[in-house]
Order: sequence, then structure tokens, then C-alpha cells
Amino acid sequence: GLLSVIQKLKGSQEQELRIVLLGLDNAGKTTLLKHLASEEVSTITPTQGFNIKSVHSHGLKLNVWDIGGQRSIRPYWKKYLGSTDLLIYVIDSADQKRFEETGQELAELTEDENLKGIPLLVFANKQDLVTAAPAAEIAEGLSLHTYRDREWQIQACSALSGEGVQDGMNWISSQIMNRKK
Repeated sequence: GLLSVIQKLKGSQEQELRIVLLGLDNAGKTTLLKHLASEEVSTITPTQGFNIKSVHSHGLKLNVWDIGGQRSIRPYWKKYLGSTDLLIYVIDSADQKRFEETGQELAELTEDENLKGIPLLVFANKQDLVTAAPAAEIAEGLSLHTYRDREWQIQACSALSGEGVQDGMNWISSQIMNRKK
């Protein structure tokens, strides 16, 4: 749109990306987003719609759409998928009772026409909890190895402490650099 034309005229070096951040309620999406934006994460309330934040990382401007994960909101996820450059899907690694549900939601999402071929970063969040399943086990349970139409990565992390988050951001950066080639 107009903004991109103006940026090109100004010679803006920073590439802008649209990232959609999804996952079931209580997976840690908003905590992750606040951590990425270097904001306080001590008080987080459930997202009743969506949050949008611009995060600067690796010379990229990431416009991150954090959309609530409550069951009543999930049917609207598809309305936010247009023009998505990358999907981040967050899983509560300690909530094993919901692995099947989160797997079904992710499988449905990746079938969406707007996300065909779009890279997928799965954050296996809450690794700081003793009941957390390892990322490799979650990847197996989600059958990520069957995703042949896109690049994907699963990254163990704790959105609360930030551990593993930067590794995920490094993967995003490498995906963007590979696309430029």
C-alpha cells in the first residue's frame, strides 16, 4: 500500500513482515509478544480479541498479530491470515491434556490457502515447568515431520524467562534471508 511506497521512496532498509501469533488460550502468546517487545510480563490477562505490536529484530520490523486463543475466538483466526509472512504457533508444553486439541487447530490452520508455503515456527512454551514435554516429543505428536509444503521449526522456550525465544527469532531471520536469495 501507500506506506510501502513511501518507505521505498525514503529508502528504508528495514524489511517489514506480518507475523500471526496463534495458539490455544493460556499457551503464553501474549507473554511471548510482551517479551519480544521488551515489556513487563508479570501481569498478563487473557486476550479478548487481538494485540498488535511492532518488534524490531535482526534489521526486520515484525508486525506481530497476537490473536486470542479461546474456543469462541478461534473461528475468526482465518480472517487474520491474509498477507501473512510467517506463522508463530505457541503450545503450552505442560498442558498435555490439550495436545490433541492444539494439534487439530494447527493442522487446520496449515491447510488454509492464505498460509500455503508460509514458514511455521512452533514455540514449545513453558519449558521452565517440570511437567513440560520436550520439544521433540511435541513435534512428533503434532506430526510436524509430515509438513512438506513449508519450512518449519519447533523451539523449546519459556516466554516468562525468555529462554529459547531468541533462538526462535534467529530462525525467523534466517528464513527471511533465505527467501531473499
